[in-house]
Amino acid sequence: MIALAKSLLVNGIMARLRIYWTLTKSLQTGLLLITGLAGYFSARCPTHSTETVLALAASLFLAIAGSTALNMVWDRDIDAAMPRACQRPLPQKQVSVREGLFFGIELSACGIVWAFALDPLYGAIVFAGWFVDVVVYTMWLKRRTAWSIVWGGIAGAMPILAGRALGTGQIDLIGILFALAVLLWIPTHMLTFGLKYADQYRAAGVPVFPNRYGEVITRFAIALSTAFATLAMIFAASHVGLAWGYFHLVLWLSGLLLIVALTSVLNRAPKLNFALYKFASVYMLGAMALIMLGVSS
Repeated sequence: MIALAKSLLVNGIMARLRIYWTLTKSLQTGLLLITGLAGYFSARCPTHSTETVLALAASLFLAIAGSTALNMVWDRDIDAAMPRACQRPLPQKQVSVREGLFFGIELSACGIVWAFALDPLYGAIVFAGWFVDVVVYTMWLKRRTAWSIVWGGIAGAMPILAGRALGTGQIDLIGILFALAVLLWIPTHMLTFGLKYADQYRAAGVPVFPNRYGEVITRFAIALSTAFATLAMIFAASHVGLAWGYFHLVLWLSGLLLIVALTSVLNRAPKLNFALYKFASVYMLGAMALIMLGVSS
């Protein structure tokens, strides 16, 4: 009987943890965390303290996960109106608004305070990213204008800039180029998503590019942002001293992403659009991995 009670208790705790984990959007948070680590390693610090790397990873994860949870609290009515998102914890009332708010604030505060304790400049950039994401993008602009994605891109660019600044002690040109690459990559990621779920966004009352400017202009915007994102990534990678083999792979990855994006302008097949959405994430993950490996060679 005692063993059964313990088993039920453990299962209950694990189920609750899985619900809270869902609030962090772990795949999205993990990708942004990897950009922050790549930014730090790109600085080619003479020595990499394990403590510093772990503190960077933990503080960034907490700040990003916290902002994501707060976004889900604020957007719970939008999620409830969209079939793709209505199964999330808040629309399903698996977590109360109060619980979600406390969870997001607690994670955010721990991450930001830890970031400032690690380094004031690093902390300021992490806080700026959090503020732009939660306050400017989610609370202010997302329901008002399709151009909110620009501010979403700025927020998404902060982790790599923060990591680079922690490694170099300053905001430099390479850090800005990396941040610009992520900022310009995010429309590729978000606009392809907007195309796929344009009807759901319309029903939820969220302005997105396809519904505001049409599919053709949206596809041209995707191709243009992809072109500039890949250029910024190539320029940044060329200045951090990657071994030629790794830099060559960055070139190939960038070229392939650009080809897929340009093809999507001519071929409006939904499957190609979704392939571009998926490959955009693979591209960013691959580019970040190549930077981390390439500067260590």
